[in-house]
Amino acid sequence: MNRVCVYCGSRPGDDPAFVDAAEAFGRLLADRGLGLVYGGGDVGLMGAVADGALDAGGEVFGVIPESLAEREVAHERLTELHVVDSMHTRKRRFAELADGFVALPGGFGTLEELVEMLTWAQLGFHTDPCGLLNVAGYYDGLVSFFDAQVAAGFVEPAHRQLLVVTDDPATLLDRFATYDSPVSEQLVDDTEL
Repeated sequence: MNRVCVYCGSRPGDDPAFVDAAEAFGRLLADRGLGLVYGGGDVGLMGAVADGALDAGGEVFGVIPESLAEREVAHERLTELHVVDSMHTRKRRFAELADGFVALPGGFGTLEELVEMLTWAQLGFHTDPCGLLNVAGYYDGLVSFFDAQVAAGFVEPAHRQLLVVTDDPATLLDRFATYDSPVSEQLVDDTEL
């Protein structure tokens, strides 16, 4: 694994633990020699995770659509900033640049991006790990919902294992390092992604 894509809020959230966790996760990625791929912004948790990695000497690759470059204030200290034409191009570029995907606290966009990568993993488009860093119990309800999907018969138990969930960033990266996807075949053609 060379790079981890981090999905997170363009806002800091109301709990200072969110910003602290984002900065610490960025530092941990750099300390482990892992590059950060993220949304390219200099605001909220996005700015915090990037600053954490950069301040620790890490490589940081931002991907931001032209339409958000001003609104999310594109970060100026990045190793590379990719300005793209759309959100769809942004997400595809994330997938091209990263070897794993982690959601820190965030809003609808954070959730949508993570769930799309989980779906791609379920369909066999990639075999990279996906994870939730469950800071201060932020994702407890979502994890319960995912478990309820299994109990209701909408998600295979093996597919539930596609998502690594922990509140400890070191444990998350340790599990990423030894991750073995439970999906062994590609279920549909991915040429239209």
